[in-house]
Amino acid sequence: MDEVILLKLGEIALKGLNRSVFEELLIKNVRLRLHDLGVFKVWRAQSTIYVKPETTGVDMNEVLERLKTVFGVSALSKAGVVAKDMEQIKAQSITYFEEILPYVHTFKVEAKRSDKTFPMVSPQICAAVGEVLLDAYQNLKVDVNNPDVIINIEIRETAAYIHPNKVQGAGGIPVGASGKAALLISGGIDSPVAGYMMSKRGLSLTAVHFVSPPYTSERARLKVEDLLKKMAAYCGPIHFIVVPFTELQERIKDDCPEDLFTIIMRRFMMRIAEHFAAEAGCGALITGESLGQVASQTIGAIACTDAVCDMPVFRPLIGMDKEEIVTIARKIDTFETSILPYEDCCTVFTPKHPRTRPRLDFVLKAEEHVDWSELIQRAIDGAEHKDIEG
Repeated sequence: MDEVILLKLGEIALKGLNRSVFEELLIKNVRLRLHDLGVFKVWRAQSTIYVKPETTGVDMNEVLERLKTVFGVSALSKAGVVAKDMEQIKAQSITYFEEILPYVHTFKVEAKRSDKTFPMVSPQICAAVGEVLLDAYQNLKVDVNNPDVIINIEIRETAAYIHPNKVQGAGGIPVGASGKAALLISGGIDSPVAGYMMSKRGLSLTAVHFVSPPYTSERARLKVEDLLKKMAAYCGPIHFIVVPFTELQERIKDDCPEDLFTIIMRRFMMRIAEHFAAEAGCGALITGESLGQVASQTIGAIACTDAVCDMPVFRPLIGMDKEEIVTIARKIDTFETSILPYEDCCTVFTPKHPRTRPRLDFVLKAEEHVDWSELIQRAIDGAEHKDIEG
């Protein structure tokens, strides 16, 4: 029996006249996610994306796992393709579910008849398939309220599709639908989650990471690469920019008030990140800040940081607590990597008593007596670029 993956659309179905644009982008992202597994036919019909392998020996379970992380898919399932004949549907249902039904106790059958020319209505289809499954598997009982497994029968235009419970998809809208943004990624728990959340809203990512050798190690940079590889399973390919920041940090430490060090440092990070964002065609910056989590994330500190930016700055975690952020980090498999003990440059020269209510005029006065342009340009010129795929 041929098998396909059925991808159910969520938010995309509400896009009105622009819906086809979102669907085409989703199909492109599906093909990209599966490109190394073989050749696939991917098409859309009746609010569903169909994915059919045209290469023999494809592991459909691996295909299903990969497609679970594609933004724009609300639910998905591996399905057997059957002729639109009731006798064949009944016979194939017995064999197709033989790896599931002997090991559960209760089931129900749900049918959807999109092809109204099919001679049986949905309740009749459910009854007919349920009857043959009860005969074939003596361990089973029907439970319409809380079954162990749901057997789905879908009668569509060209064929019937049989499949068990749908699997939850990644949701959101396809990556690329909302444009591009640059993520400032530190290597901690928060920034990978922030990037994931904004990619779920359709942004493709450029990631900017700052290093300060010898204060930060090569392992810290490699840790960020590992995080981006995990993120790329959801966010798609990510352009990674590594910026040398030691010289700037040392100059800030030597020539600026200690209590303003973190604020001034972040302002220079934003300036440099915005430069690379503009080069990459990005329309916004993304940070992992959560209001009040640390001294540099108070209202005053955020205002001072944003004052150097012309682009909008997205902070998807701004109203979340650490437990909520960690829950998402575990879900996307970045948490264990994020907590590896390799310090990033944000922890270098951290003041003992940072100012939590900085005033912008004080910050500007602290910066004005140094010509920063040459230091900024050297950091930009020394940046390394790399493309990361999941």
